[in-house]
Amino acid sequence: MGGSWRIGRLFGIEVRIHWTFLLLVGWILFSRLGAGAGIGAALLTLGFVMAVFGCVLLHECGHALAARRYGIGTRDITLLPIGGLARLDRMPEEPGRELVVAIAGPLVNVAIAIGLAVGLLAARGMGGLIAMGEPDAANPLQGRFLESLLAVNILLVAFNLLPAFPMDGGRVLRAILATRLDHARATRIAASIGQFVAIGFAALGLLGGNPILLFIALFVFLGAAAEARHEDMRWAMRGVPVRSAMLTRFRSLQPGHTMAEAADELIAGSQAEFPVIEHDRLLGVLTRQAIVSAIRHGRSDASVGETMKPVTEGPAPDASLQEVFERLQGDGERVVPVLEHGRVVGLLTTENLAEWLMLSGATPGSRGRRE
Repeated sequence: MGGSWRIGRLFGIEVRIHWTFLLLVGWILFSRLGAGAGIGAALLTLGFVMAVFGCVLLHECGHALAARRYGIGTRDITLLPIGGLARLDRMPEEPGRELVVAIAGPLVNVAIAIGLAVGLLAARGMGGLIAMGEPDAANPLQGRFLESLLAVNILLVAFNLLPAFPMDGGRVLRAILATRLDHARATRIAASIGQFVAIGFAALGLLGGNPILLFIALFVFLGAAAEARHEDMRWAMRGVPVRSAMLTRFRSLQPGHTMAEAADELIAGSQAEFPVIEHDRLLGVLTRQAIVSAIRHGRSDASVGETMKPVTEGPAPDASLQEVFERLQGDGERVVPVLEHGRVVGLLTTENLAEWLMLSGATPGSRGRRE
């Protein structure tokens, strides 16, 4: 989620807002003012949209808190113009647990809708529920704000439960399929159905001139493909140790080396990340990005020790390759040092992992192939 800003924490989870969300705010104000509404009415419409996104945020918190119940952390929740995204460390593979995590978000919207309905019944009687619809064009708070918010939450439940993987309904579908099929096959089937639904979204968006539906269609289509590819990679690594894929021929740097010397090492070979070692002890990792940045800013004489990213731990050669892959994916790291008795014996990088995946898929009888 590049280009997002932290706006706070909720239930201990970092909440971020993507810069494109500001485009939505600007579009709402511009369209309302352009339609002849006053600034007060435009702000009230914006307030309604913010209330909707408050419900979206609580929806994502539902996923995160359900995942926390199974020991799965959430890196952050990001709000985008088309909704929210909770970045879980991983989804549970057990079908029952995945079903709980997937359904928790829509259940939050069900709870919000029930709460609004009870409140409206108590305050206004049955007439308050009959008036559900869009906010009034002139004044969205004029008697219909809560009714409209109730309607939106019902729509959010219905929309999110569509079997469009990787949306909630698609994850529910995968969990159900995984009770009878292996996880990888269940993912491929759910992803194919999700892409079919995405094509339907795109068709509706084109016919109705709705750009939001087109954005959702693109998100679902690409998201389904990425999830299926990710699951295939994870499945290929089941039961495979790190030593099968780690890079064993590598150059290292010392903390006293200069960035100019590090740049020479970068140019001399194909290695992009370097472990920083002193007296056989791992101190950190120096990345290509850090080297290039230092040279561009005239810091050629800076030491590797003051520029490196401190790293003192790493997986053992016999550790699960699947777990390390999740770490590379989740933390956005490009290299993980592999340690044996405190010494660096290998590197696992995104590049050599990709090469291993290509070879494991092409080599008959490879340990990484699915059974």
